[in-house]
Amino acid sequence: MTDTPVSSAPSGDKIALITGASRGLGAAFAEALAPDYHVVAVARTTGALEELDDRIQAKGGQATLAPMDITNADAMAQLCRSIHDRWGKVDLWVHTAAHGAPLTPADHIDAKDWQKSVAINLDAVGRLIPFLSPLLGHVGHAVFFDDPRAGEKFFGSYGATKGAQIALAKSWQAETANIGPKVSILAPKGMPTGTRARFFPGEDRATLAHPRDEAARLMAELDL
Repeated sequence: MTDTPVSSAPSGDKIALITGASRGLGAAFAEALAPDYHVVAVARTTGALEELDDRIQAKGGQATLAPMDITNADAMAQLCRSIHDRWGKVDLWVHTAAHGAPLTPADHIDAKDWQKSVAINLDAVGRLIPFLSPLLGHVGHAVFFDDPRAGEKFFGSYGATKGAQIALAKSWQAETANIGPKVSILAPKGMPTGTRARFFPGEDRATLAHPRDEAARLMAELDL
């Protein structure tokens, strides 16, 4: 994508950027935040973003859709520049985008799966933090979600790269503890997402938490 949609939202609105907004917890957060925030929704799937926009509008909210790949550094830089030019800030950044590579023994990891895991789970976040820190300023809030699989058998690609992402977020959290932005790292319960279905085939999905319920619970922890 080369052009970022321009919203008609007033410049005084609170802005929430959701990376990984099309499905699961990201979409649930976008819907839950929409009454109080103008949502900038980032994901690769245009159709799912449009469906999210319909749900947000049905609640009286507004969204700007940004159908782009977070691994595309130029696109993400342009998006952040567009946000700066339009609103001058991001009040809340919620990062839910992740790649769950197929489970496999460490000595059978496919090179493409490994590269994609590194690109999405780690490299993109390493770029987004410097991009978004100036927009968040001293009073903004960044939110990450832990899924501690590092060291578990067959989770080599996902566990290593997701663990590295959280390690990076924890460093940023420690560095900004006294000056901002605030950085939160939350631990969602298991949810019936496509990624989890690939990780745990045959699991009783009725026992899992609904993304909307998890979004509500986690937002209460954030005290938004």
